[in-house]
Amino acid sequence: MKNLLLRGECAKTLYNAVKDLPIYDYHCHLSPKEIYEDKPASDLTTLWLAGDHYKWRLMRQSGIEEKYITGDASPREKLRAYAQAIRYAAGNPLYLWTKLELAAYFGIEEQLTPENSDEIYDRAALAIKERALSPRKLIEMSNVALVATTDDPADSLEWHEKIAADESFTCTVIPSYRPDKMLLCRAADYKEYLTRLSAAAGVSITDYASLLRAAESRLDFFVENGCRVTDLGIPAFPLSVGTTAEAETAFAKIFSGETISNAEFDAFLSRALIDLSKMYKKRGLLSQLHLAVQRNVNPSLFATVGVDAGGDCIDDPIPAAAQSKLLAAMEENDGLPATVLYTLNPSMLDAMVSVAGSFRGVQVGAAWWFMDHTGGIRRVMQSISEMGQIASFYGMLTDSRSFLSYTRHDYFRRILCTFIGEMVDAGEFAQEAALPLAEKICYKNIKNRLFPEV
Repeated sequence: MKNLLLRGECAKTLYNAVKDLPIYDYHCHLSPKEIYEDKPASDLTTLWLAGDHYKWRLMRQSGIEEKYITGDASPREKLRAYAQAIRYAAGNPLYLWTKLELAAYFGIEEQLTPENSDEIYDRAALAIKERALSPRKLIEMSNVALVATTDDPADSLEWHEKIAADESFTCTVIPSYRPDKMLLCRAADYKEYLTRLSAAAGVSITDYASLLRAAESRLDFFVENGCRVTDLGIPAFPLSVGTTAEAETAFAKIFSGETISNAEFDAFLSRALIDLSKMYKKRGLLSQLHLAVQRNVNPSLFATVGVDAGGDCIDDPIPAAAQSKLLAAMEENDGLPATVLYTLNPSMLDAMVSVAGSFRGVQVGAAWWFMDHTGGIRRVMQSISEMGQIASFYGMLTDSRSFLSYTRHDYFRRILCTFIGEMVDAGEFAQEAALPLAEKICYKNIKNRLFPEV
């Protein structure tokens, strides 16, 4: 495994220089409550498979019954079922992630198979006990300097406050402001959400203006608690830009219980994004927009297992014109913050890189979700390097709910080092610039963006 994914001597040299650099995980779905409580892991299956919809999805595609995925099968049975699924998953990033995770946290180098799954379960149990593996221990073992969780504006942030007050934990844990529920105004429970947001903000939300006041009040609270990053991952993107008056009208209809059209929703969504982005820029925050995703496309799976269960997929491409119009509207209002665009649809990639390059401070982010495999990561770096400035790239993030997912940074760094090393070996890039470039992408760019004062 020493030279996994490393091609050429330059790649190997680069990797040895960057493999132990600190990790700044600027977008993930880890639980701040679990980080604070720091309960020791109970067993490998609970630590590794519970809540991991990447693995669940692969298991379903392998024909495994739901009982062994999210059902009431025993931990050993579930691990044996996952071993059956991963055994022949050639090309799927989970195949290599599985090897990297077992090696990094449990010292297990063997390939997981149905035949040795019980033995690996027992060896992992011993490692969990001997190393006292818990959320904080796993974060420390991974050399993580920053964790940015994903948090709704109505959240109390009580766990972030408790973590910040605990000087024994050296990793910085900050909230990310994610207003998805605030913007999805056609959701069946939207009025209930507004009640929660009103209570949290101390603002009575009755119209579009008061919605913005509540949003800004909560944003200030987040910033007071260390927030430096915002995020958005809704299954919608405005195809036109609305006026404030149109947003006010659309919100008034929703608030009174009326149904709004797609055009009215676009007007509300686009104007809200513009107004929120202006708040972000004023506070120097990094804005992230995740595009082209469909959520919960399998109704029966959603009904039985719920959200984040492996029932999401790639959506149709969003026109480049729609992307550029929204960014232009933000810039016209002096409200375009530093922004990272992610796409789940690879057919959007080149156009999105060209759109991002037309606006100062906007760039395309790491290969996301269904694209964070070897080919997808290389394709993102290739597009950025050929049409943009790879030296500004913020690099990898986990986008994960698992405390074992930090090996994805190792996976990324191996691919990055080969990507740069191949150019050096071909005489296409200066060898003396290779290591500084790799260091910038691995962590320095995002560290300097979020913590310029350090």
